[in-house]
Amino acid sequence: MDEGIAHSSPIDDERIDLAVVGAHLSGFPLNHDLVKLDAILQTRTTTSPRYRLYELQNTAPPKPGFVRAPDHGACIDIEVWSIPSNAVGRFLTTIPSPLGLGSIELSNGRWVTGFICEPYGLHDAKDITQYGGWRTYTERS
Repeated sequence: MDEGIAHSSPIDDERIDLAVVGAHLSGFPLNHDLVKLDAILQTRTTTSPRYRLYELQNTAPPKPGFVRAPDHGACIDIEVWSIPSNAVGRFLTTIPSPLGLGSIELSNGRWVTGFICEPYGLHDAKDITQYGGWRTYTERS
């Protein structure tokens, strides 16, 4: 647990920032889940160099697992979407285990809510961190 770090996700009365790392990226199979909730792409950026990315086994469509690894991580390409705050509950119902939402540190030090993976989901997963992101990995594999 990081002590002394302020975790914040900009929330106003109407929207919340949400970082996506895999199947919800623009042009990928689950992006429609964001679009149909009137989410708006804010930026394409990277995380701080404290994360690892894995290809999860037996998921349809294929999905990555994204975990914080402060001592041996890398920067991972992500997109930050602005989603209506009243749609977050509906969006949560579309997220299958072992995935969930948690806090993610961006390369600029800002923290946003985003996709994370529970450790049990990494059993037999392939480490694809060296590709720097899901888009690059899927284009090269």
